[in-house]
Amino acid sequence: MMKQLLALVALVASPSFALADYRENPEAKLFMADMLKQSVATSAQLDAWFSSANKQQSILDAIARPAEKTKTWAEYSKIFLTTDRIDKGIAFWREHADTLAKAEAQYGVPASIIVAIIGVETRYGRNMGSYRVIDALSTLAFDYPPRAPFFRKELHNFIQLVQEQKQDPLALKGSYAGAMGYGQFMPSSFRNYAVDFDGDAIADIWANPTDAIGSVANYFAGHGWVKGGAVTARVRVAKDFDEALLNTTFKPDTSARDAQQAGYTPVFEFEPEEMLTLYKLEGDSGAEFWAGANNYYVITRYNHSRMYALAVYQLSQLIEQKYQTK
Repeated sequence: MMKQLLALVALVASPSFALADYRENPEAKLFMADMLKQSVATSAQLDAWFSSANKQQSILDAIARPAEKTKTWAEYSKIFLTTDRIDKGIAFWREHADTLAKAEAQYGVPASIIVAIIGVETRYGRNMGSYRVIDALSTLAFDYPPRAPFFRKELHNFIQLVQEQKQDPLALKGSYAGAMGYGQFMPSSFRNYAVDFDGDAIADIWANPTDAIGSVANYFAGHGWVKGGAVTARVRVAKDFDEALLNTTFKPDTSARDAQQAGYTPVFEFEPEEMLTLYKLEGDSGAEFWAGANNYYVITRYNHSRMYALAVYQLSQLIEQKYQTK
């Protein structure tokens, strides 16, 4: 009996254990009242879902230390630019070659970029996340003040989504941030960009790679991908380069002409009026300087990280080079 009591005390003291009932959380109460007012869900549904939702400390820990903020480019790139991820990307491309060709033709987004996104996000569907989405979004919506408004919006979209898709919200799993499926779409992205790409009248990014491929391409097209446009390139810097232009914005804000006048010379020529964002990362050999064009900016709309965008682009290039030679 004493051992059982001690075990219970230890469990309650565990950082991942949550006694809280979100139905009693003041912010969650307001949220559920709003859902009822908008007729998004019934009182019985909300009661069942939020009585089951659990606060997860591991989610709060994970969002507090994302790799994009805790690693250098030298460390971050080694996670994604691996032989295994390249080879599996080639295999994924071959398996879905017709679908990828169709997506590229319809949306103007290279097959290599679509493959790389799915490779970076879920290792081509092998790791789509183990957290219940209801737990992830509830934890972040009501117990993570820094970004609570964003995650409440996503939780709202999630509830609408499961109603529209006739899914069980307690069964769906995803990342610690509530992203789902092959391409790790947040609920709002699903509702805005997920497409039925195989003609079966269902947009399924969870189990259908065809729909996932079309949805990723649609997302990029919807965010302004320019067919055949440049993505990013290394730049050389002069001794007196203007450091104030570095890492200021994801969106290109400096013309190639102005960048060159400020001491940045690209390894290949951009058009003089093409807008660029200049950024600096710490690589294996020290500082690396880069210029990102519009399509680089589009990749950062998927994940607001310079390193993420560069990893996706470089993985896409490595996969394509090897795919074309095999």
